[in-house]
Amino acid sequence: IEKPWDNTRLISVLRNQIALGAAVRREQRLRAENRLLRDDGDEDFIAGSRAMQKVLSQIDRVAPTDANVLVLGENGTGKGVVARLIHRRSRRADAALVKVNMGGIADSVFEAEMFGHVRGAFTDAKTDRIGRFEAADGGTLFLDEIANIPVPQQAKLLRVVEDGELERVGSSRTLK
Repeated sequence: IEKPWDNTRLISVLRNQIALGAAVRREQRLRAENRLLRDDGDEDFIAGSRAMQKVLSQIDRVAPTDANVLVLGENGTGKGVVARLIHRRSRRADAALVKVNMGGIADSVFEAEMFGHVRGAFTDAKTDRIGRFEAADGGTLFLDEIANIPVPQQAKLLRVVEDGELERVGSSRTLK
């Protein structure tokens, strides 16, 4: 605070600093609560067999990397559980785990849903909207039932997965 000071300005600066401190403490508390609510722990995951110990070992090897992971298995075998474990044990554990049921996305909205869109891209696009890839940026994107989507859409997904770049529907700007 510069001298000579103005009491009104001094009080304003102090109030702002107190409010900023309260906001920082509130953010830290909410982050801690969020971590507790999201972390239902690995204790509900029981893996005693040799085969499952091998799976856990692979999870521990791949989780700290930035590698794309393909989890294969029949329906009901726990692919989602494996994806959640990988996410929890990764450097991205504090960010979002975005789950997408690829079989549940209609062909007509696939690109807008996955890549987002800009205002005016189509009739109902009244505002810009981020897609699932952007929502998961910094976190993990779990594409469930990926085999259920048509081949042309698989090619569009492959481009994003390989290059790490996408364009929102109606935009010519490439996002990393």
